[in-house]
Amino acid sequence: MNAPTRDSLLDFFTETSFLNAGSAPYIEGLADRYKEDPSSLPEEWRQALEEIAARPAPVGPGLAPASGAAASGVAAIRDTAGALALVNAFRTRGHFGARLDPLGLDGGRSPAELDHRAHGFTDADLDRPIFVDGVLGYEAVTLRTLEGALRERYCGAIGYEYMHIADSEQRAWLRERIEGRAAGRLADDERMALLAKLVEVKGYERYLDKKFVGTTRFGLDGAEATIPALEAIIEAAARHGVTEVQLGMAHRGRLSVMTHVLRKPHRAVFHEFRGGSPFPDGVANSGDVKYHMGASTDRDYAGKTVHLSLAANPSHLEIVDPVVLGKVRAKQDRKGDRDARSSVLPLLVHGDAAFAGQGVVSETFALSGLKGYRTGGSVHFIINNQIGFTTDPGYSRSTPYPSDVAKAIDAPIFHVNGDDPEAVVAVSRLALEYRQRFGTPVVIDMVCFRYYGHNEGDEPAFTQPAMYKAIRSHKSTLDSYAERLMAEGTVTVATLEEMKAAWVAYLDTEFAASESFRPTGTPWLEGRWEGLRPDTTDDPGDTSVAPETLDRVGKALTRVPDGFTLHPTVRRFVEARGKSIAEGTGIDWSTAEAFALGTLLHEGTPVRLSGQDTERGTFSQRHGVLIDQATGERHAPIASAATGDASFDIVNSPLSEEAALAFEYGYTLAEPHTLVLWEAQFGDFANGAQVVFDQFLSSAERKWLRMSGLVCLLPHGYDGQGPEHSSARLERFLQSAAEDNWQVANCTTPANYFHILRRQMRRDVRKPLILMTPKSLLRHRRSKSALSELGPGSSFQPLLRDDADAGGRTLELLPNAKIRRVVACSGKVYFDLLEEREKRSSNDVYLIRVEQLYPFPREGFARELARFPGAELVWCQEEPMNMGAWSFVEPILRGIRPPVYVGRPAAASPSVGASGRHQEETARFLAEAFA
Repeated sequence: MNAPTRDSLLDFFTETSFLNAGSAPYIEGLADRYKEDPSSLPEEWRQALEEIAARPAPVGPGLAPASGAAASGVAAIRDTAGALALVNAFRTRGHFGARLDPLGLDGGRSPAELDHRAHGFTDADLDRPIFVDGVLGYEAVTLRTLEGALRERYCGAIGYEYMHIADSEQRAWLRERIEGRAAGRLADDERMALLAKLVEVKGYERYLDKKFVGTTRFGLDGAEATIPALEAIIEAAARHGVTEVQLGMAHRGRLSVMTHVLRKPHRAVFHEFRGGSPFPDGVANSGDVKYHMGASTDRDYAGKTVHLSLAANPSHLEIVDPVVLGKVRAKQDRKGDRDARSSVLPLLVHGDAAFAGQGVVSETFALSGLKGYRTGGSVHFIINNQIGFTTDPGYSRSTPYPSDVAKAIDAPIFHVNGDDPEAVVAVSRLALEYRQRFGTPVVIDMVCFRYYGHNEGDEPAFTQPAMYKAIRSHKSTLDSYAERLMAEGTVTVATLEEMKAAWVAYLDTEFAASESFRPTGTPWLEGRWEGLRPDTTDDPGDTSVAPETLDRVGKALTRVPDGFTLHPTVRRFVEARGKSIAEGTGIDWSTAEAFALGTLLHEGTPVRLSGQDTERGTFSQRHGVLIDQATGERHAPIASAATGDASFDIVNSPLSEEAALAFEYGYTLAEPHTLVLWEAQFGDFANGAQVVFDQFLSSAERKWLRMSGLVCLLPHGYDGQGPEHSSARLERFLQSAAEDNWQVANCTTPANYFHILRRQMRRDVRKPLILMTPKSLLRHRRSKSALSELGPGSSFQPLLRDDADAGGRTLELLPNAKIRRVVACSGKVYFDLLEEREKRSSNDVYLIRVEQLYPFPREGFARELARFPGAELVWCQEEPMNMGAWSFVEPILRGIRPPVYVGRPAAASPSVGASGRHQEETARFLAEAFA
């Protein structure tokens, strides 16, 4: 008896055109199965396979015809191959035939391959049994039954996209649940609870519409099933051991989520609709519109307490996504959940147009599988209104679905009809279960509609007349679901009306209570934030370090594991660092930074440093991770300084600014006792993250009472490298500096850099620190500090006098009364001025460095300037006049002594592109500074 081989089978099917991509994996396994146990196959299959194995090689394009039982077997194989191809078509393309649009405006777009005729069958074949070997639980099944079962599972109210997933285990897991109907229908008590939730959501939106006619609320009208979906996800999460759920969403439906999921009192929302503040009297804040605010609560699900938190979010829609992921990562780290990362769930709610259109979504997905950013998977829920403001999908994306961007990371996508709340609940539970099992993102795309325009005062028929004609005659999700339950005898009309009346009565009570409602408590300084305060003082904090600690940490920074093969250049780097530490002099920028991080770790403070090429450093200055040149083994010297549970995470980020920075900002929201630093590869790269700076870092404390201690390291300095590698746009950060919102500094000494980093954690204040970091100064011979400047008695100095550091002046200056000019500056230009003064022997010019530009050290500056009563005050900068610090410091300095500007003239571009011209400009303004 001949046994068929895989090659003979593949040749047979290829030549007879029976094989396609869908049936190939199955057919390829037949030879192995036949070889192990021929009796496991039907008789006609065995005979056909034996005939195929014994046949001679074909002459020409065809095969010698089979006869008798073999011919029957070949027909059976043909049937099976066709049936498997049909099955594969439903698995891969069935979602295109699903009933997803509640309005029925999609035109019934069922692909041709979902019909048996596309796979070699006719209607005469519908009732003939076909061997399918266990597919959908059938050993053999008629084509009519098979096609009906497939259509029921893949073309109902849910459309599944999962065959693009590369991992076979994940595909098989989903296929088993989709085709096995593991979830089943909801129990009667669950259906009544679902109906009650729809009554609440719909009733709440109607109530707001009635009480506050035309007021913008971005309601859930048309998407009411969102709330049961979120409840189902959180309830399932509690059953799977999740203890915290961090939510992020834009404005659509936010008020309903806050009241019905996070249980914000309805009277509080009504109070805000009446014009009241969400914060207690006396709390300094500017506030924000009510559908941007956050909320948090603890809720009980089946006896398990789950903490829920909704992040505040501006109208930049999707920007909150990486913020939430950063918060989740921080909470998981604090819980010690660094492997599975399943204890805290990120749950993100999106709009369809924003999900498809905003690049931060792709950036956020790009973070999901990276070691330094993993959160154990996120659940994404798209409220697919089928419109973006006034733009139809055909004009707002280039793909069939808004969710298609998620395919890039192999996320399964569940499309569901928003008018079938039971289907919405089913896929919500499935999505959560998938996340918990596989630790990867999953997407739910709920197709629904928007009953009103973009807001409640908008007229949508201006631009979508056909859609809104259908919407106006369409029953609500509540009404259609109630009719369904009534038809099945689960609920009566009388019961439904009682539910509605009771809910309105409750809202009436809350509305009346809102007249006298006043917010109490300020939860922003509770929990992990307890003991911190919102205002900054001149107190620099105790940032000095004992000599014995510096010695211990210094040894850790230069220790290399035995047998570790260093690159020759890196070996010299480590040796030079060890020499400077041993001698106590010549501490450079990188060593000071390593000391700052290492001493914090030694004191038990965790540190997280991330950015593009941060491990080595863009300028090859850091070498925070050493790589064994023989084995590839990694060693982080700074981490070896840690004590206790203090962790050191140094992360090379993807080529992202917006999502990467937002992630780190989110981390600081949840963990104020970890020093978190984000480094731009070049300072101007921060332009790509401008939304994060504008909407979160500079203003979140005033808008939402949310503080952050994030440090942003932005390489800055004019070295003739052209417009893209010169300026970190200092002026933009100073323009936004007000109301003690953040700190902006431009340090010139390693010691000051050391202290300002430690100050972030050693004061009981958390403010973002925008730090202009150097490029050429990293190895500048005069930008050095003594080890003693890190020790007892030392601290951060917002102003530096003329001879305030180890690399200071060598020229003897005239007495104070004879000083002709005081040149104030900030950053690298100080060293240019210093060397120019020595070259000119201008001993009548005094230099002052402003190390911290905001908050500006006005009193200290005034005291220093008073020492030179006859001197002219000059502000010198290397940036153009309309950039840099001039516009910010000029009115401050004018109040002390009218200043003269020296620097480059105003310009459109931050810098010239030719190094020769750069040097000419520098020489020109240096000469002017000493004129």
